[in-house]
Amino acid sequence: MTLHATVVDKRQRLVTTLDRGAFKVFEDGRPQRITSFRREDIPVALGIVIDNSGSMRDKRPSVNAAALNLVRASNPQDQVFIVNFNNEHYLDQDYTGDVSLLRDALERIEARGGTALYDAVAATSDHLMKTAKLQKKIILVVTDGEDNASRNTLEKAVRTIAVDGGPTVYTIGLLGGEREKKARRALRIMAEQTGGVAYFPEDLNEVEAISQQIARDIRNQYTIGYKPSASKTEDGYRQVKVDTVARGYKKLSVRTRSGYYATSGEKASK
Repeated sequence: MTLHATVVDKRQRLVTTLDRGAFKVFEDGRPQRITSFRREDIPVALGIVIDNSGSMRDKRPSVNAAALNLVRASNPQDQVFIVNFNNEHYLDQDYTGDVSLLRDALERIEARGGTALYDAVAATSDHLMKTAKLQKKIILVVTDGEDNASRNTLEKAVRTIAVDGGPTVYTIGLLGGEREKKARRALRIMAEQTGGVAYFPEDLNEVEAISQQIARDIRNQYTIGYKPSASKTEDGYRQVKVDTVARGYKKLSVRTRSGYYATSGEKASK
């Protein structure tokens, strides 16, 4: 099992100088032996998934600019692809580090139809798991509304992404209106289950700063590996918790995936 963990102090400042001995990993409440540890900036496979429904028409120029600036602020060896979605999802640019190709894909704006968010996220995760050559996987989702067109439920989408080796999901919700509560909950669940962050800017102008914050977050994570001490013979959800204590810090918080769905047999013991 591989975890990507972000550590912050009580003022929410990134802490990037801890060593292996500062961390403890628990699965279903049982301590686990850490088998690998890294704290350097490593390249990622990044899927940028952006709402292309009718309500996003006026928001897309600002969102597109922020997405491209996130790529520019990221590791130059990252491999990025673009998924636009409304009622359906479209892989408008597969893996590349070429900003001009990514820009062209982001500007393929139709801005019509509904919001099949769960389908788009599940398909993006599936694409990452099957084709990414880089071990670390990220999904950035930007949307302005509640899912109203997916064949998948939120629960099924979460089950797709919350697996061993699955992506960390960051979400930006440009929300408003009476259904905001349900959309906010969905974006928060997808992020928190996978160790990401859900952002809900009050103003479109905040998206640029958020994109830079996400880039910093991705580039300053610890990579912690462990092999589960107890294998299970049946499918099920495994809860994960990481603690850290370090000299000179009164309180540190670790953000990583809260658990994962294990499958029976060989996959469950990885």
